[in-house]
Amino acid sequence: RTISRRSSKPPVGSPITVRAEPSLTVEVAEMLGYGPTKVRMMCISGDLRSLKDGGSRRILPAWVDEYVAKRAAEAEADWP
Repeated sequence: RTISRRSSKPPVGSPITVRAEPSLTVEVAEMLGYGPTKVRMMCISGDLRSLKDGGSRRILPAWVDEYVAKRAAEAEADWP
């Protein structure tokens, strides 16, 4: 039996659903359109705030908002 590996990324322009409780790295990766490994590395490097909950990393919605705002500000500053 073969397993299909379809992309779980939402279509471009679709609304992003953010929950009020902390999200797992996999869920944040889906929201941002990144892979889970990239989100974990962003947490480890400090680019994206997170907390350890047992063996899992949890990311608050406000921290995702902070990351997106920071990236948007960087993009604006680099725009000619």
